[in-house]
Amino acid sequence: QVQLVESGGGLVQPGGSLRLSCAVSGSSVRRNAMGWYRQAPGKERELVASITIGGTTNFADSVKGRFTISRDNGKNAVYLQMNSLKPEDTAVYYCNMKWGIATDFWGQGTQVTVSS
Repeated sequence: QVQLVESGGGLVQPGGSLRLSCAVSGSSVRRNAMGWYRQAPGKERELVASITIGGTTNFADSVKGRFTISRDNGKNAVYLQMNSLKPEDTAVYYCNMKWGIATDFWGQGTQVTVSS
């Protein structure tokens, strides 16, 4: 059974940083495409960052230059480093695994609030 568990969310002031972690069990992060999504109140869930099996990363335009996604194969985990945070980054952040051709696994989400 594949499980994804996010951690690292919280309240941070504008301009601050947070690092989200996604611990994975039941499958390998190096054998599946991984991503971070977010959903703000009243909005649809959107892709923030992704990393392919080969290590290619992709970012939403709104976070380019501020967020970094990385993978630790030894710990079977994926991370999202978020710098220069803005109030509009406030959302619930979800870890995602693309498993096989058409299967998605999701974590439970972690709240990120950017406010002074």
